[in-house]
Amino acid sequence: MRVTLDIGGGGEETQRFLNEVILKYLGNSILNNLEDASPLKLPSRDIAFTTDSFTVTPLFFKGGDIGKLAIAGTINDLVVMGARPLYISLALIVEEGFSFEALEKILMSMADTLKENQVLVVTGDTKVVPKGAIDGIFINTSGIGEIIYSGLSAKNLIEGDLILVTGPIGEHGVCILAEREGINLKVELESDCASLFPLFEPIFRASFELHALRDPTRGGLAGVLYEWARSSGVDILIEEKAIPVKPQVRTFCEILGFEPYHLPCEGRAVIALPEGEAHRVLAMLREHPLGREAQIIGRVLHTSKAPKVLLKTPLGTKRILDPPKGEFLPRIC
Repeated sequence: MRVTLDIGGGGEETQRFLNEVILKYLGNSILNNLEDASPLKLPSRDIAFTTDSFTVTPLFFKGGDIGKLAIAGTINDLVVMGARPLYISLALIVEEGFSFEALEKILMSMADTLKENQVLVVTGDTKVVPKGAIDGIFINTSGIGEIIYSGLSAKNLIEGDLILVTGPIGEHGVCILAEREGINLKVELESDCASLFPLFEPIFRASFELHALRDPTRGGLAGVLYEWARSSGVDILIEEKAIPVKPQVRTFCEILGFEPYHLPCEGRAVIALPEGEAHRVLAMLREHPLGREAQIIGRVLHTSKAPKVLLKTPLGTKRILDPPKGEFLPRIC
């Protein structure tokens, strides 16, 4: 069975699709009303709001698919601003002829991730476009969350802060590139795609002092560090040997000429925080499956008129970590 143009036409086919497919997997007391807009009750005036679009190729990959990626990615964008995710809007743009079986697998994946995080899809839209207009399916989301930890910002880094990463980097980028290019990885490696709220909720509740928090998606670890350095006007020093990188990711990068620090993650976070808090936060992260391989990887040096990120090699020498440039790894999310 395939998606047809009449599904997006607003008639009987649309209503049947909404009731028999969308609500079957994503239905709840708010979405089931199928109103043009959904009245929402928010527990606080302090909210975070985000939006994103997902166009990844391939749609299915080791460790996830575009559906899990869309929900987890939206949740993570709220979490790194200290918010508890509550509501998500979901817009599907589907190519005519797209497989219903694939669409339902994507919706099931979304439903599982939503359930794990107690988040509701409360409004949405579906458009079907002629065959060849897009590559299978694109997904647009927006998310609303209640801020339960305030003050996180890329502008907050100060001299002496430590930099911490919650787990090995680059796995999502390697998995996507390998599957897209038909590279057969003879070792087990999955995307790190995951929602971060279960990892960070206890840390937010414990009231540790955190200065900045970010998920290293496009641009990877290097992208986050350069954004922070430039926003805060500081230099940052990273210890190369402290950065958690799985051997298969490192080997893949060496063969193809990539830096693991530029590869995207979809279930990791980078934290800047005072040295006095770092080891306690690290211990709490390691109590959760998503944070068991968390590491302190560097520190903020001092203010700078020309902010940069330095990498200290295992030999003790220092070099400038190149910022990400160009589009060498397109459509990872």
